[in-house]
Amino acid sequence: MNPITPSPAARAALASAPTSPTPPSSLTGPAGDDAELRGTFQQFVGETFFGQLLQAMRKLTDKPAYFHGGRAEEIFQQRFDQLLAQKLAQSSSAQIAEPMYELFALGRK
Repeated sequence: MNPITPSPAARAALASAPTSPTPPSSLTGPAGDDAELRGTFQQFVGETFFGQLLQAMRKLTDKPAYFHGGRAEEIFQQRFDQLLAQKLAQSSSAQIAEPMYELFALGRK
């Protein structure tokens, strides 16, 4: 089963985030930039966490003896899990990602 990956926008935003203690001036600008980075960070963390969680949960169950949809079901199940991880990230990743973002922001200052 392929791992569930976060959206390309979330990966691109975190890839361009600084890893050094002194961030570029584009990240230290207005509060809107910080809010955008915070939202992208929460989206990435949420999708990664919930994606891995759903993937691990799927591995625990076997295929049913009857009414299994074959390869088509497996393909659509992966896409469904990806969409489910995105929705879970939108609704509840603040509780998980907010403390992580605060630590990330401390390293940037």
